[in-house]
Amino acid sequence: MIASPQQPYLTPEEYLQIEAQSPIKHEYIDGQIYAMAGASDPHVTIAGNLFALLRSHVRGSGCRVYISDMKTRIETLNRFYYPDVLVTCDPRDLETPNHKRFPTLIVEVLSDSTEAFDRGDKFVDYQTLESLREYVLINTKRQRVECFRRNDEGLWVLQFYTPEQTSFRLDSIEFEGTLDAVYEDVVFEQL
Repeated sequence: MIASPQQPYLTPEEYLQIEAQSPIKHEYIDGQIYAMAGASDPHVTIAGNLFALLRSHVRGSGCRVYISDMKTRIETLNRFYYPDVLVTCDPRDLETPNHKRFPTLIVEVLSDSTEAFDRGDKFVDYQTLESLREYVLINTKRQRVECFRRNDEGLWVLQFYTPEQTSFRLDSIEFEGTLDAVYEDVVFEQL
């Protein structure tokens, strides 16, 4: 994310009006907007693969899957973020066509420029969403999926999935898939 210098404070309503007409996406943090950079081929391929898998899985269930152009609103913190993939099963989210407030699952595909934020402050912000059951980080440099699950005590428990496991679970939507399917057609950069 790149901040625009010396921006005036924007209300959420002003942000939504500007964003509806903007040729580039911006995330919104407490009155300030931040331009989003483009994504790499592995990033887009992984997000697309996961979207296709999840869309097929939730069809007919009342849940909806969205890819990177749908915003998540965190009203209590005055934030709007664009997750790479989100799933909502809450009918109240049908009331807002340009953002969702009650996601059950949020997925971020990691990139060099966003990884620290996705792991840190953004995850802390997402944790305030009472509806959120799982937060997933997907690596673009090697097959590795990190799934944070909110347990019955409200604590976030991490489970790693690597090629040794071959499959992974998303308990929030009762989904099981393979790492090979998520990483299909991904060409990893040589380190």
